[in-house]
Amino acid sequence: MTGRLPESDGPFPEPSPRHVRIGVDVGDVRVGVARSDLDGLLATPVETMPREHAAAGIANLVAETEAQVVMVGLPRSLDGHEGAAALKARAFCDELGAALRKVGVGAQLRLVDERLTTVTAHQALHTSGRKGRKHRAVVDQVAAVMILQQALDIERSSGRRPGEPVRVPQRPTDVPDHEEEQA
Repeated sequence: MTGRLPESDGPFPEPSPRHVRIGVDVGDVRVGVARSDLDGLLATPVETMPREHAAAGIANLVAETEAQVVMVGLPRSLDGHEGAAALKARAFCDELGAALRKVGVGAQLRLVDERLTTVTAHQALHTSGRKGRKHRAVVDQVAAVMILQQALDIERSSGRRPGEPVRVPQRPTDVPDHEEEQA
């Protein structure tokens, strides 16, 4: 692909042409993390974090690598509907947005369709000879790699940022009051 990616939808700074992207697979217990090279060609595993510390850990990783985009997997059913797992991924984005603000990082957050990545990750690890118990530790990283690699491939082939942008409130006052919305 030549040239820059088009402007993102939303109030985000335009990423520089060469930048690291982070991929995230959110689970109830663990969160898998992957990163790209500066050119956005290849996703590689980083680590698996305990869920309760993942937002802060990813925010620190984003700051350390100067990543400009974080792609969070959005689990949808095969027919495209969102269930409880998708709501958890969206809630994690809110948590991650707050953690990014706390460390002073303005990276874009995007939700990327991740149907079947965890199942595919388990199959890939089983095919490679890892037994079920042994691949629990890395399956979330492999799923994060798959989420990010799919996003990188879409980005390169289309010239557009994949997924849907997540609006991260800049201040607590930017968060809508749900009671006022119902009135």
